[in-house]
Amino acid sequence: MERKAHFALIGLFTFAVVAGAFGFIFWLHHSSGKKQAVAYRIIFDSSVSGLQVGGNVLFNGIRVGEVTNLRLDPDKPSQVIALLAVNKATPIRSDTKVGLEFQGLTGVAAVSLKGVSATTPLIEREEGEPPTLKADPSASQDMMQAAREVLNKAEEVITANQEALHQAIKDIATFSASLARNSDNVDSIMNNTNAAMSNAKEATASARTLIENLDKRTDEITIGVNRMTATATRQIESAGKAIVELTHNPQRILFGGGGGGAAPAAPAATTAPARRPQ
Repeated sequence: MERKAHFALIGLFTFAVVAGAFGFIFWLHHSSGKKQAVAYRIIFDSSVSGLQVGGNVLFNGIRVGEVTNLRLDPDKPSQVIALLAVNKATPIRSDTKVGLEFQGLTGVAAVSLKGVSATTPLIEREEGEPPTLKADPSASQDMMQAAREVLNKAEEVITANQEALHQAIKDIATFSASLARNSDNVDSIMNNTNAAMSNAKEATASARTLIENLDKRTDEITIGVNRMTATATRQIESAGKAIVELTHNPQRILFGGGGGGAAPAAPAATTAPARRPQ
């Protein structure tokens, strides 16, 4: 029981340390963000479809904050009020253009801020109230309107290139008719191609057979050469033995017989008869 209680205390202590670390990081992140961010109010005169709380705020394409609140104006139902938390170093001026930026036709919208002039004074802040900016009427379009504009542009492009498209369609029809008229030739070409492929396969098989025969002939030649080499080696060994024997016992070659035999005796000399005195 004491061991289990000890393990339980260790587990609780570990959990408390981890939770405290996460809480400190969360507090540090939000406290630093609050110190570096300032609030702005944006008024849209039409729908802001696609914009959500937590959405990005971009200044010339760079993220500088996020959307913190979205609500309707009870006095003007056609308007939408968005509250932003923006980095205080962002140079938002009275002539800054405000709009919506979509990431593709089905992407989430982001508040887009664009600087115009560097000499225009910065927006003055009133105590207790965030500075107010008004979005361009054309910038608060919804996704369907953006899609309609894209389709209208596509229709304009098609209208401007109508003759070229008709000519392209005619060329495609002419090419299809030509293929239909020459279908027999196309079939013949395909048959010739198949025949060529078949001949190539046969040539490959013949080459493979030739290579196998060459391998067999090479093996036979190698075996024959080895045999001739062995015979020549034996003959050279026999000749070497004969030379060695001649060196040590030359009498055997000259007189025959064994090497220890005596040489044959020379014939006796004949004496001439003595002269008688006259």
